[in-house]
Amino acid sequence: MKIREMAELLDAKVLCGEDLMDRDVKSAFACDMMSDVLAFVKEQGVLLTGLCNPQVVRTVQMMDMICIIFVRGKIPPAEVIEMAREEGITLLATTERMYGACGKLYARGLSGGSVANV
Repeated sequence: MKIREMAELLDAKVLCGEDLMDRDVKSAFACDMMSDVLAFVKEQGVLLTGLCNPQVVRTVQMMDMICIIFVRGKIPPAEVIEMAREEGITLLATTERMYGACGKLYARGLSGGSVANV
């Protein structure tokens, strides 16, 4: 699924990475605990979260993910958006709750992928 398709499906606002919307994503991970992202993400390309601090961008960068979707109407501060822009990470924001957003993406074929250390 392309990032553009995810944005349309979730009626999400693009916060940065407008030029990267045609990148493909095969799987996603949803979590507000970055320690779980570090422990369990293996090959997921997108993170769904409600956490809006710089640590989210740092974690996604470390895990080679390409997109963050902020759920529940959360909008990160300008410094977080700029950090993601510099790292080539697309940021989307949706008013969907995490469960609903994950359900919509899964129903359209986006996988949960495999999990590391399990």
